[in-house]
Amino acid sequence: MNNQPKKLGFKNYIIIGSLLFGMFFGAGNLIFPIHLGQLAGSNWLAAGFGFLLTGTILPLLAIIAISVTQSSGIYELAKPIGKRYATAFMLLICATLGPLFAMPRTATVPFQVGFASHVNESSQSLWLWGYTLIFFGITYWASRKPTNIMNTVGKLLNPVFLILLAIIFGFALSRPIQGNNQVVPAVGYDHGALLNGFIQGYNTMDCIAGLLFGITVVAAVKGLGIKSPKEISMATLKSGLLGIGLEAVIYVGLIWLGSTSLTMYKPSVDGGIAFNQIANHYLGFGGQIMLAIMVTLTCLTTAVGLAVSFSDALHKKFPSISYRTFNMIAIGFSFAFANVGLDTIIAWSMPMLMFLYPLAITLIILSIASPLFKQDHKVYSWTTGFTLVPALLSAIASAPAIISESPFAKVVSQLNNFLPGADMGMGWLIPSVIGLSIGLAHFGLGLVKQRKKLAMTTDSERH
Repeated sequence: MNNQPKKLGFKNYIIIGSLLFGMFFGAGNLIFPIHLGQLAGSNWLAAGFGFLLTGTILPLLAIIAISVTQSSGIYELAKPIGKRYATAFMLLICATLGPLFAMPRTATVPFQVGFASHVNESSQSLWLWGYTLIFFGITYWASRKPTNIMNTVGKLLNPVFLILLAIIFGFALSRPIQGNNQVVPAVGYDHGALLNGFIQGYNTMDCIAGLLFGITVVAAVKGLGIKSPKEISMATLKSGLLGIGLEAVIYVGLIWLGSTSLTMYKPSVDGGIAFNQIANHYLGFGGQIMLAIMVTLTCLTTAVGLAVSFSDALHKKFPSISYRTFNMIAIGFSFAFANVGLDTIIAWSMPMLMFLYPLAITLIILSIASPLFKQDHKVYSWTTGFTLVPALLSAIASAPAIISESPFAKVVSQLNNFLPGADMGMGWLIPSVIGLSIGLAHFGLGLVKQRKKLAMTTDSERH
């Protein structure tokens, strides 16, 4: 009998990396980098670096955190903070990436980018209803069984998307847009491009998605015959480097496209309009058709990944409710919320992201470093506690006017302004470091007490 651990070949890593890329890369990942490029102008490289930190590095670290801790999901990853906190955090992540924001956006963005401009404004709501009905019907079919995700996402849709994107990049690189306008950075991007790019990366939702998608990636690795926890971690890391590395290359290209488009076009209200203009410039009406197909395909892959991960995570936490029921809930509510429109979805998702991202970032860092302090509860709790309050203040301050302009929210905004970096959405950073320092000090004191107790016990035994 052969007891040697199974080794994956490069082809297997490509398949899993393609799965990961397909789940991460949605339409938001197309339009936000282009919009960032237009905002950053000549400072697109600095803004792009900041964007890559939250758009690629943090998602990869999230997957590494799942591997290092050998967690089966978000709940186990956050459990050292407390069981109640872990449950609440998991539910918020799943709701954000599922039926509240991310999944509805996967349908509304491709419709807005590729189809809305060709439909009468008076009948757009009806066309959106029909489009989302078909879109989420396909999503349900592809996600109804978790075992289908490898064939549905990794092998079929991703290559088509990459070919279409490569065609547009090829035209852009061979014939860059030439015009008369100067590529001037927008307000805030003349000196703070890197930090603004970092915050703009929140819109991809990939950091918190990494916490959810790690479950699916690990399951895919196990499905290929890998059983050892160490081998699973290494396979997950290697696949993540391939998938997210490809994503980083595309991000840089899209940000550059957005920046160079300013030589001919004025900054658009979102990256979808800008991408439509760029595609039309190089390929005419055929380019717009290509863009509509490309955005629909990439959003469909993301929707399938989100539906599977949402349903699987909640079914494992609440096994009395079937995977199929959670999947139907995700698809049904996503269809309903998608029809409120893209602008409304984006407006209400931002405060949730400003709240969740600081908590996710600190959890990822703590999880990766956890072997150094033996997953001590106090280190987790102090860091999270000091992060929670400024994250909540930032969320309220960034909420739509109906909340942010209320008397209570104005008082909260004044409190938020006392935190260094709050005006850039980074008011949580210094409190988190303080909380981490207190937690590590408690851990260190605990070690000293243990050693003293052990030394006293040893001395008493000698005498």
